[in-house]
Formats: sequence, structure tokens, C-alpha cells
Amino acid sequence: MTTIIRIPFLGALLLAFLPACNNNNEEPVTKKEDIPVQEKEMKDAIAKYPDSMLLRENLIQYYQDNGTTDLALAETNTALQKDSTDTRLWDKKAELHIEQADTAGAIKAYEKAIEIFPEPQFIMSLGWLYAQTKDTNAIVMADALLMGKNARADKEALLIKGLYFSATGNKQKALGYFDNCLALDYTFMLAYREKAIVLYDMAKYEEALTILDKAVTLQNKFDEGYYWMGRCFEKLNKTNDAIESYRSAVLYNPDYIEAKDALARLGVK
Repeated sequence: MTTIIRIPFLGALLLAFLPACNNNNEEPVTKKEDIPVQEKEMKDAIAKYPDSMLLRENLIQYYQDNGTTDLALAETNTALQKDSTDTRLWDKKAELHIEQADTAGAIKAYEKAIEIFPEPQFIMSLGWLYAQTKDTNAIVMADALLMGKNARADKEALLIKGLYFSATGNKQKALGYFDNCLALDYTFMLAYREKAIVLYDMAKYEEALTILDKAVTLQNKFDEGYYWMGRCFEKLNKTNDAIESYRSAVLYNPDYIEAKDALARLGVK
């Protein structure tokens, strides 16, 4: 299972990915009679104050919140035409590309943001995407975080290295980096999850369950921990335990599609 990880530095993280979509630098076109009142008011305000980036950002967020990612991206591109040095816009553009499963677009946007200003958050996000796509630049990003005095992102840097080695098949080395993450912060849920996934890939289901059990003990609402426990229980032919784990995942995250699908596959409504 490949996901964009939900991590703080991703803003929502984290998970991802693959088909590319074309950029649209034109203003979004919508029939006037179909425009909701709130959207019309926002557009009217922009027409009145065309140089207000805040008004444009509000419209972008409105489109994103309403599931019209294509319009949000088009409006972001329009805003970038007015100010191509605004790193917040490049960050938003990357986020929108991720929502559209366009990893390449997200990578380009983060690269541009870092070119303007190497904010640690952007470096983490880009490192994550490089790792997911097996790009050795993931290690470069991780080392940059480790060397940056003010980044304070050692555990995230080690996580990126672990993700890279996991993606490229060096599972044992990946485990070492995830262990290093947990040595720095034993409450780092993402390290528990990624370590468990590596053990799952190695068919070490009992060991993975031990790791996940510790994670959900530390954070009992860790939905992804329960989901992966369910995956492990299924491999061990412990269907009832798997169902209970998937139910816990859905309890703490009602929108967890993979957990819902797993329950449906096991005949649970």
C-alpha cells in the first residue's frame, strides 16, 4: 500500500500519487448562473482588488475545500503569474498536485519553493516524495536536514532515509533508520508504522504486530496502526482479529477507505 503519510510537516501530510496532469494558467471558467453566492463574492472582491494575494488564497482554499482541485490549481497558477516568488503558493501548488496524484508536479513545485527559500518543511516534503519515487535526492534532502542547525528535523531526516531504502528494496537498512527514529522519539507514530510495513513486506507478521501493538498502546487512536494490524492478522489467518482491527481503524477514522474495503472484503457491513 502506497500512501501519502500524514505528517505535521506536510500540513496534512504526507501519503501519493503517479499520473501527471497538465497545468492550466488560465482563469477558471464557470457559467455565471452556476456560481454559488460565496464564490461570486470572492471573485467580485478579487476583481475589485486584483493585487490582493490574500483574496486569491481564500478563493483557492474555497475551491480545494469544495473538492474542485482543478479550479484551485488553475487559480494558484494565475496567482503565481502575478508573483512567482511566493513560496506559500508553490507549497499550495504541490499540495494540490498531490491531491491529483501528480507526484511529478508536486516535486517540481517543491523544488521551486526550495529554490526561492529552503524552508525545512519544504525540504522534508520534497525528501519524502523523492523517497517514494526511489530518487537518490531523498538522501541529499535528508542530509540537508541533518546538517541544518535550525531545522530540528533529525527524526524526519532519518525517516526519509528509511523510506528511501525501503522503496529501493534494502529492507534491513530501512529498519535500522526507523529504529534510529524511535531512539530519538519513541512516540513517533510514523516510524512505528513504516517499520511495521517493512516487517510485513518481509513476511514477519508477528514482529510487525508487536511493533503496531506498542504504537496503538502509546496512541490508542492511531488508525493506521490498527489497519496494518488487520493486514497482519489476515496473513496469519486470524480473521476475527483482523475484523476487530479494521473496525478500530474505522472507529477512529470514519473516512478510512482501505479499512472499509477490507471489512467489506471480509463480509462485514
